[in-house]
Amino acid sequence: MTNSSNPSQLLKIVSAFAGRRLLVLGDLMVDEYLYGSVRRISPEGPVMVLEVDREDWKPGGAANVANNLLALGAQVYIAGMVGEDEAGASLRAELEAGGICTSALFITPDRPTTRKTRVVAQHQQMLRIDRERTLPAPAAVAEAMLQKTLSLLPAVEGVLVSDYRKGTLSRETALQLAAHCRNSGIPLFANPKPESASWLAGAALISLNQSEAEALAGKFPDQFEAYGRKLQQQLDTDLLVITLGARGLACWPRQGEWLHVPAHAIDVYDVAGAGDTTVCALTLALLGGASVRQAACLANFAGACAVQKMGVATVDAEELAHECQLHAPDVC
Repeated sequence: MTNSSNPSQLLKIVSAFAGRRLLVLGDLMVDEYLYGSVRRISPEGPVMVLEVDREDWKPGGAANVANNLLALGAQVYIAGMVGEDEAGASLRAELEAGGICTSALFITPDRPTTRKTRVVAQHQQMLRIDRERTLPAPAAVAEAMLQKTLSLLPAVEGVLVSDYRKGTLSRETALQLAAHCRNSGIPLFANPKPESASWLAGAALISLNQSEAEALAGKFPDQFEAYGRKLQQQLDTDLLVITLGARGLACWPRQGEWLHVPAHAIDVYDVAGAGDTTVCALTLALLGGASVRQAACLANFAGACAVQKMGVATVDAEELAHECQLHAPDVC
């Protein structure tokens, strides 16, 4: 494709998302929400009392990545762990109901499904409660999950690693997966944490946010062309993307010049899960042959759609196409 990022080119790329086959490996979570109002202080202590009027839960972490890929039109396989608990059973059922293949999803009786409970009053998050164990996966589970994941590679066009450092991705798993992807010619896309980024050498894409990049390479400078190039070479990735929040995305391809794609002004309601949405759009665009600029523009637009929603949310292809039509002429 050309480097043109006009709306018609971007819409063509989005339409090609349909049917792409991707495997997601990473940390599955449940995102719970308690919504209500605060009208008084507790007589038992100096704390606010939330009067709950609505509860909700959504797939989070790697499960949110899988759901976003699904919403954008992809066919999705998922590899990871859930606990032997109600949250894990509900999460698995939700993924399967959407058509996601869970044959590489393993149950770990000795550790719960990771749950993040957010308490929200008057559209403001008051508190987050995390219930999890972040120890590495039991050896037998890790090996079984890896072997099942490798057996699925012939069925997919790409692998997306979504690491939250909850124990699913070990160094050995990452190294073996990366090697098999290289040997099979299957592109590996990754949204890792700083601790795991170096395990994924040779990846087609490594996407980090600014704080993650700073953990690897020091404080982000005002002039960051050389900074990103050094980090791209250090991580040995075909494309390094650093997300900059309201400033958009900066990209360093292995071949060619770096580029910065600015974001357009929007009203932000909730940034939870927006990074997942961004990397999904990047992955699908690159997998379909988009240029780096085109992929970055689509990723910006997908992230913008996500942060305008309350809570962890998915963005579908129709929403993304609409965002392209509205804003591509101005920022791409």
